[in-house]
Amino acid sequence: MLSYMLKRLAYMAVTLWVVITITFFLMHAIPGDPLSGLARELPAHTKANYYAKYGLDKSLGEQYFIYINNLLHGDLGESLKYPGRDVKGEILKYAPATARLGLQAVSIGFLLGSILGLAAAFKRNRWPDYLVTGAALLGVSVPSFVLAALLQYIFAVRNSWLPATGWGGFAFTILPSIALSTSVLAIFARVMRASALDVIGQDYIMTARAKGSGGLSFAFKHVARNAVLPSVTLLGPQIAGIITGSFVIENIFAIPGIGSNFVTSVFNRDYTMIMGMTVFYAVVYMAALLLVDIAYAVIDPRIRLYEPK
Repeated sequence: MLSYMLKRLAYMAVTLWVVITITFFLMHAIPGDPLSGLARELPAHTKANYYAKYGLDKSLGEQYFIYINNLLHGDLGESLKYPGRDVKGEILKYAPATARLGLQAVSIGFLLGSILGLAAAFKRNRWPDYLVTGAALLGVSVPSFVLAALLQYIFAVRNSWLPATGWGGFAFTILPSIALSTSVLAIFARVMRASALDVIGQDYIMTARAKGSGGLSFAFKHVARNAVLPSVTLLGPQIAGIITGSFVIENIFAIPGIGSNFVTSVFNRDYTMIMGMTVFYAVVYMAALLLVDIAYAVIDPRIRLYEPK
């Protein structure tokens, strides 16, 4: 296990370096810079001072190696668009709201989707199966922002049961979590249904049922445990995707998350903020995949993360 973990961490470090390098050079290949609009209104010597302060007067190669060196020392730099805002501080400030919202949405989607998919498999070609399949299709088809507006109207505007916007206690997370979880729920329901049908058709399941096994205990212990592995495979990318792609929902519900700040930094060409957000997203994605691999061994002891000697 230790050798596997060390190997994966080494792969993650190389992958992170590749992502940083590609992002850095692609970002600088776009014409203009964060100070171009401001520089047109400044005298030449003031403009030169600004560029020197942020290192934009150096060659692209020098800027790259300076950034890598600072990154190795844990320094993500300062925002170029908003001087005084530390990139690391901004990430630490806004990431918790996005992470909380994303994890709640994935938890709802995974648990409820897996249960519905399992129920549909046991009731194949009957009304529960048709209901779950139709709901899954609807969940994939309806955009999250449309559902968000509908939820706001029903539960906040019309009935005042839940807050429409803002961020605070658990009540503020319910509507955005539901809006984010629908597509995830639909995906896990369909995957779990297909996987459970395959497991139900296996010989050992048919033998157990012939011996009289059944009920909820049989469904979860023998079917769900073996059918859940394909869903776990999708869990890592879904966690990372929800956390990194929630900026639309964050804007609709006025949530102070990292997604909306990332989009703003792209429009502002805020190099250091873009790079910091990219590093954060890449680490989250790779960590989620690593946790999924470890979860394999926990769910199914037959799976090993290393080759036996």
